[in-house]
Amino acid sequence: MKVIAVNGSARKNFNTAKMLNSALGKAKELGCETELINLYDKPFKGCISCFACKLKNSKTNGLCAYKDDLRPILEKCLYADVIILGAPIYYDMPSGVSRSFLERLLFPIGSYHVNPDGTSRREIEKKIPIGFIYCMNCPEDYMDEVDYKTILKHQEGYANRIMGYAESLYCCNTYQFSDYSKYDFTLFTEEFKRKYRDEHFEIDLNNAKELVERLIKKANEFNCK
Repeated sequence: MKVIAVNGSARKNFNTAKMLNSALGKAKELGCETELINLYDKPFKGCISCFACKLKNSKTNGLCAYKDDLRPILEKCLYADVIILGAPIYYDMPSGVSRSFLERLLFPIGSYHVNPDGTSRREIEKKIPIGFIYCMNCPEDYMDEVDYKTILKHQEGYANRIMGYAESLYCCNTYQFSDYSKYDFTLFTEEFKRKYRDEHFEIDLNNAKELVERLIKKANEFNCK
């Protein structure tokens, strides 16, 4: 089984990356082949609305046809058994590169056709469970106050319908800087952020392990059908 983690953060060794690596470490323990992809290493665009993925009688029907550095990654994802996308939250939304990645991944697989029962038809037979790990500076109570989960559930909903299964994990109140003394802020204190990290981040890392376990279990269920 192949598990691919996609890092939608510019930082390769901070919160989002650590969460993804925790998930991949668990996947390796379970005997899976794993790979971590850093999106900020790849110059690419979001969907350009060429609609080549919807052309009748075309080899690209169901596939993103735009040839750039993201294309090989998208092809890898289509052959994966589990995908995990990690992204920091910027202004209530996942990072721009993670959203561009999703546009290119989901739109070709999605369909403008419907099944006889009225449900949306997918363009590939294989179902690929996808997990979202969202890391954010805001505390959990603020996340609930501004209703981030409802906002982010839209993304999960599209992925669930198109990929076959999706779920999300939230990592709140993250420790943002290696050295807080270098940065200008009064909204919170370094002591508060450090104390929260020391008390909670190991729990978050363990939650990432449990997430990938559930996704692998779901992939096994799909493969057995």
